[in-house]
Amino acid sequence: MTDFRKGKSNDIEALERLYPAAFPDEDLLPLVRALTNAPGVLSVVACDGTDLIGHAAFTRCSVAGTPVALLGPVAVAPARQDKGLGGALIRQGLDDLGQAGVAQVMVLGDPAYYGRFGFRADAAVAAPYPLPEAWAAAWQSLHLGDGPAAQGVLEVPDPWRDPALWS
Repeated sequence: MTDFRKGKSNDIEALERLYPAAFPDEDLLPLVRALTNAPGVLSVVACDGTDLIGHAAFTRCSVAGTPVALLGPVAVAPARQDKGLGGALIRQGLDDLGQAGVAQVMVLGDPAYYGRFGFRADAAVAAPYPLPEAWAAAWQSLHLGDGPAAQGVLEVPDPWRDPALWS
Protein backbone atom coordinates (compact mmCIF):
# COMPACT_ATOMS: atom_id res chain seq x y z
CA MET A 1 0.00 0.00 0.00
CA THR A 2 1.39 3.38 -1.00
CA ASP A 3 0.97 6.31 1.36
CA PHE A 4 1.57 9.94 0.43
CA ARG A 5 2.71 12.58 2.89
CA LYS A 6 4.57 15.85 3.07
CA GLY A 7 8.31 15.44 3.14
CA LYS A 8 10.34 15.90 6.31
CA SER A 9 13.93 16.99 6.84
CA ASN A 10 14.79 13.51 8.13
CA ASP A 11 13.86 12.03 4.71
CA ILE A 12 17.24 13.13 3.36
CA GLU A 13 18.95 9.73 3.77
CA ALA A 14 16.19 8.01 1.81
CA LEU A 15 16.29 10.74 -0.84
CA GLU A 16 20.06 10.27 -1.12
CA ARG A 17 19.39 6.64 -2.06
CA LEU A 18 16.37 7.36 -4.28
CA TYR A 19 17.80 9.97 -6.64
CA PRO A 20 21.00 8.13 -7.73
CA ALA A 21 18.91 5.00 -8.32
CA ALA A 22 16.30 6.89 -10.35
CA PHE A 23 18.84 9.07 -12.21
CA PRO A 24 22.14 7.16 -12.42
CA ASP A 25 23.53 9.57 -15.04
CA GLU A 26 22.67 12.82 -13.20
CA ASP A 27 23.87 14.22 -9.89
CA LEU A 28 20.75 15.83 -8.48
CA LEU A 29 21.81 15.35 -4.85
CA PRO A 30 23.23 18.87 -4.30
CA LEU A 31 19.92 20.36 -5.45
CA VAL A 32 17.83 17.84 -3.48
CA ARG A 33 19.86 18.50 -0.32
CA ALA A 34 19.48 22.27 -0.73
CA LEU A 35 15.73 21.99 -1.34
CA THR A 36 15.24 19.71 1.67
CA ASN A 37 16.34 22.48 4.01
CA ALA A 38 15.01 25.48 2.08
CA PRO A 39 11.96 27.46 3.20
CA GLY A 40 9.05 27.58 0.78
CA VAL A 41 9.56 24.09 -0.64
CA LEU A 42 6.65 21.67 -0.70
CA SER A 43 8.05 18.16 -0.71
CA VAL A 44 5.66 15.28 -1.37
CA VAL A 45 6.83 11.73 -0.77
CA ALA A 46 5.38 8.30 -1.44
CA CYS A 47 6.11 5.49 0.98
CA ASP A 48 5.53 1.76 0.91
CA GLY A 49 5.63 0.90 4.58
CA THR A 50 8.84 2.48 5.83
CA ASP A 51 10.44 2.65 2.35
CA LEU A 52 10.42 6.01 0.61
CA ILE A 53 9.72 5.15 -3.04
CA GLY A 54 8.94 8.52 -4.64
CA HIS A 55 9.47 12.24 -4.24
CA ALA A 56 8.38 15.48 -5.89
CA ALA A 57 9.57 18.96 -4.94
CA PHE A 58 7.68 22.21 -5.58
CA THR A 59 9.61 25.40 -4.82
CA ARG A 60 7.67 28.60 -4.17
CA CYS A 61 8.85 31.38 -6.45
CA SER A 62 7.33 34.50 -7.94
CA VAL A 63 6.85 36.27 -11.25
CA ALA A 64 6.35 40.03 -10.94
CA GLY A 65 4.88 39.54 -7.47
CA THR A 66 2.55 36.69 -8.49
CA PRO A 67 3.03 33.56 -6.35
CA VAL A 68 4.08 30.65 -8.52
CA ALA A 69 5.98 27.42 -7.96
CA LEU A 70 8.66 25.49 -9.79
CA LEU A 71 8.16 21.74 -10.06
CA GLY A 72 11.19 19.51 -9.81
CA PRO A 73 12.93 17.35 -9.29
CA VAL A 74 10.67 14.30 -9.32
CA ALA A 75 11.98 10.78 -8.71
CA VAL A 76 10.47 7.32 -8.39
CA ALA A 77 12.32 4.16 -7.37
CA PRO A 78 13.21 2.19 -10.52
CA ALA A 79 11.12 -0.85 -9.53
CA ARG A 80 8.06 1.42 -9.14
CA GLN A 81 8.42 3.47 -12.33
CA ASP A 82 5.80 3.42 -15.12
CA LYS A 83 3.00 2.64 -12.65
CA GLY A 84 1.56 6.13 -12.15
CA LEU A 85 3.42 6.94 -8.94
CA GLY A 86 5.20 10.01 -10.33
CA GLY A 87 1.90 11.32 -11.63
CA ALA A 88 0.23 10.77 -8.29
CA LEU A 89 3.00 12.72 -6.54
CA ILE A 90 2.66 15.59 -9.01
CA ARG A 91 -1.14 15.71 -8.74
CA GLN A 92 -0.92 15.73 -4.93
CA GLY A 93 1.51 18.64 -5.00
CA LEU A 94 -0.56 20.57 -7.54
CA ASP A 95 -3.66 20.13 -5.36
CA ASP A 96 -1.80 21.34 -2.27
CA LEU A 97 -0.39 24.36 -4.10
CA GLY A 98 -3.77 25.31 -5.56
CA GLN A 99 -5.33 25.22 -2.11
CA ALA A 100 -2.48 27.40 -0.81
CA GLY A 101 -3.19 30.10 -3.39
CA VAL A 102 -0.32 29.45 -5.80
CA ALA A 103 -1.46 30.79 -9.17
CA GLN A 104 0.80 28.92 -11.56
CA VAL A 105 3.39 26.12 -11.64
CA MET A 106 6.40 26.11 -13.95
CA VAL A 107 8.43 23.08 -15.04
CA LEU A 108 11.41 22.40 -17.28
CA GLY A 109 10.77 18.90 -18.52
CA ASP A 110 9.50 16.52 -21.17
CA PRO A 111 6.43 18.07 -22.84
CA ALA A 112 4.94 14.64 -23.57
CA TYR A 113 5.07 13.69 -19.88
CA TYR A 114 4.09 17.00 -18.27
CA GLY A 115 1.47 17.68 -20.94
CA ARG A 116 -0.59 14.89 -19.31
CA PHE A 117 -1.14 17.19 -16.35
CA GLY A 118 -2.06 20.20 -18.46
CA PHE A 119 1.36 21.87 -18.68
CA ARG A 120 1.91 23.83 -21.91
CA ALA A 121 4.86 25.70 -23.39
CA ASP A 122 5.03 29.18 -21.87
CA ALA A 123 6.87 32.09 -23.47
CA ALA A 124 5.18 34.67 -21.18
CA VAL A 125 7.35 33.61 -18.23
CA ALA A 126 11.10 33.58 -18.76
CA ALA A 127 13.33 31.13 -16.95
CA PRO A 128 15.76 32.80 -14.53
CA TYR A 129 18.66 31.99 -16.87
CA PRO A 130 18.71 31.64 -20.66
CA LEU A 131 17.64 28.18 -21.81
CA PRO A 132 19.13 26.40 -24.82
CA GLU A 133 16.91 26.94 -27.88
CA ALA A 134 16.29 23.20 -28.13
CA TRP A 135 14.63 23.33 -24.69
CA ALA A 136 12.02 25.98 -25.59
CA ALA A 137 9.13 23.49 -25.63
CA ALA A 138 10.33 21.99 -22.34
CA TRP A 139 9.74 25.28 -20.47
CA GLN A 140 6.08 24.93 -19.49
CA SER A 141 3.48 26.14 -17.06
CA LEU A 142 0.15 25.13 -15.63
CA HIS A 143 -2.27 27.83 -14.51
CA LEU A 144 -3.97 26.87 -11.23
CA GLY A 145 -6.03 29.94 -10.44
CA ASP A 146 -8.80 32.00 -11.99
CA GLY A 147 -6.76 35.18 -12.41
CA PRO A 148 -4.52 36.16 -15.31
CA ALA A 149 -1.45 34.11 -16.09
CA ALA A 150 1.87 35.43 -14.82
CA GLN A 151 4.16 37.36 -17.15
CA GLY A 152 7.80 38.22 -16.55
CA VAL A 153 10.90 36.49 -15.25
CA LEU A 154 10.72 33.64 -12.77
CA GLU A 155 12.33 34.75 -9.51
CA VAL A 156 13.85 31.71 -7.78
CA PRO A 157 15.35 31.16 -4.31
CA ASP A 158 19.00 30.28 -3.74
CA PRO A 159 18.90 26.53 -4.47
CA TRP A 160 17.86 27.31 -8.05
CA ARG A 161 20.36 30.13 -8.66
CA ASP A 162 22.94 27.91 -10.30
CA PRO A 163 23.05 28.62 -14.06
CA ALA A 164 24.20 25.04 -14.69
CA LEU A 165 20.74 23.81 -13.66
CA TRP A 166 19.29 25.72 -16.60
CA SER A 167 21.68 24.74 -19.40
